Amino acid sequence: MTTTTRAAATRPRTRAPRGAARRFGLARHSLALAGRSLIKTLRTPEQLLDVTLQPVIFVLIFVYLLGGAISGSQHAYLEFLLPAIMVQTVLFASIATGVSLNTDVEKGVFDRFRSLPIARSAPLVGSVVGDLVRFVVSIVVLFAFGYAIGFRIGTDPLSTLAACLLTIAFAFAVSWIGVLLGVVMRSPGAVQGTAFLVLFPLTFGTNMMVPTDTLPGWLQWWVGINPVADVMEAARGLIIGGPVAGPVTRSLLWTVAIIAVFAPLAVRAYRRRA
Repeated sequence: MTTTTRAAATRPRTRAPRGAARRFGLARHSLALAGRSLIKTLRTPEQLLDVTLQPVIFVLIFVYLLGGAISGSQHAYLEFLLPAIMVQTVLFASIATGVSLNTDVEKGVFDRFRSLPIARSAPLVGSVVGDLVRFVVSIVVLFAFGYAIGFRIGTDPLSTLAACLLTIAFAFAVSWIGVLLGVVMRSPGAVQGTAFLVLFPLTFGTNMMVPTDTLPGWLQWWVGINPVADVMEAARGLIIGGPVAGPVTRSLLWTVAIIAVFAPLAVRAYRRRA
């Protein structure tokens, strides 16, 4: 054995910590599966109909049918309503994550994933991350249509971007509720129906269409503890002006809490089903 070979054999090998290697592997595998989700969406663009047509329809219905009766001015009502519609639309778009996940489970796609040397939770994380493009598309379409009919930002572009990012982050958290439903429910229809039953009281039981002080007392109490109402209020403050610190802080706390509770539950349910 030569001196060089002997030195190489005796040189201590440095290895990355196992925890760091696992985290890196989870991130890499999740991003690869997120790419698969994105490709699947691009190949079936009709999946984007709900995030392109739905916000336009909601704005048309609420502004032109109810705006004059509620606020007396359709333009003023458009400025009040559009930030809240942005939150509602993105939350409704998060339902597709659970529906798509349940479809893959029923078709046996996840059985193939389990045979691969990847992290067990990577398919779930990849599904959620891959659907972020749906949130971005819905926000872009909503602002483009709103601008075309007269909506204007009342603050500045940076604050508006912060409102969009906050909304996307909260929708990312809510997507984990959809993932949990996608794992435990038996059919995509059941996932969609249950998700709407959860989201309708959360989105419509807010100050989305009217100020909180015009609501009955019991409904004001619900709005006060509703996390979606906090996100809508934060979006309004960042986009058209108003209170920001309190609603943004509560929205971020709700986002972290929802992820902390439902992401582990979804991964555990998936492992038990596997």
